[in-house]
Amino acid sequence: MDSNYRKELEIAFDALQKAASLSQTVVSAQDKAGIEKDDFSPVTVADFAVQGILAATFKGAFPDDNFVGEEDASHLRASEALLNRVWELLSTVPRDGLTRVPESREQLCELIDLCGSGKPEKRRTWVFDPIDGTRTYMMGQVYAINIALLVDGEQMLSAVGCPNTSINAKRPLNNPDIDPSNGGCIAFAAKGHGAYVRTMDGKLNDITPRRLPPLSSVSSVKDLQFITSHDMADSVLPGMHEKLTSRMGIEFPGCDLLPWVLRWTALAMGLGNTTVQIYKSRQRLGKIWDHAGAMLLFQETGGKITDIDGKPLDWTAGRKFSNNFGFVAAPPSIHAEVLEQVHSTLRENGHADMLKA
Repeated sequence: MDSNYRKELEIAFDALQKAASLSQTVVSAQDKAGIEKDDFSPVTVADFAVQGILAATFKGAFPDDNFVGEEDASHLRASEALLNRVWELLSTVPRDGLTRVPESREQLCELIDLCGSGKPEKRRTWVFDPIDGTRTYMMGQVYAINIALLVDGEQMLSAVGCPNTSINAKRPLNNPDIDPSNGGCIAFAAKGHGAYVRTMDGKLNDITPRRLPPLSSVSSVKDLQFITSHDMADSVLPGMHEKLTSRMGIEFPGCDLLPWVLRWTALAMGLGNTTVQIYKSRQRLGKIWDHAGAMLLFQETGGKITDIDGKPLDWTAGRKFSNNFGFVAAPPSIHAEVLEQVHSTLRENGHADMLKA
């Protein structure tokens, strides 16, 4: 890829390789030190360790940039035992290459908090999701590690590590379908330069990435291939995705993937071409680290993404998409029709109030 972001990608590849290796060692451990956050989402020792690696690496390389990450260090500061487990895990990370690790327990907490309190700004902003799909990760299923760069409120760079998803994954790809051969894969993109996939293992100059093919045009909704998650009862309008796909005459769930980052990656890899998210209320908001950069992968293959109101996403609204409701992603040739199908499904099922007047 001929891009001005070669240095950033080189660092991202090295950091993802080390973060993936670390996360896989935790997968094999019987106790992953899982705890529940205030929003009832789980977090493990690997979430903290990986965010520590990413924060130390990118803050060290680009000290003037802004940083946003999913986790904060409140649980680490409250539990010396948990902090020591994370620190012990970080001590196994090789001190070679471009990846850095925190130099002390206190710096680890400071770096995690730097990201955990960060908000997107107009300047260069890195966004990290250390373990996307923690629930599936804890069960030994698929997950992803997300690195994104926003510049002036736009996605400019994406590097997604998929430690147990094959570079040659086939549809349907579901949560239990792991294949960690070659260390999994990395999907990456720079805006305007296409999307690519490469094996996780191997140095930058030793691996020839595969460019992901452009999205095919679709003229009928019945020809769409859906990607969603069957296990989203806590966040989506019950039964609405099933009713939508039934109305369009397509298979549900298609690819059943809980991790959002992996859903966008699977779309870019051609394992589907459509996804929709109808949250259970307009007060429910998407989180930036679940989507930043990963959406760029799909867009660089030609996909179109809006919210349910048909608006583009506002990447500067905050840690959540406070100016957007839900997502509709599809080939541009049929995106407007998919959007109308979503609106009709909501009206027919007594949820016209979910649509903005």
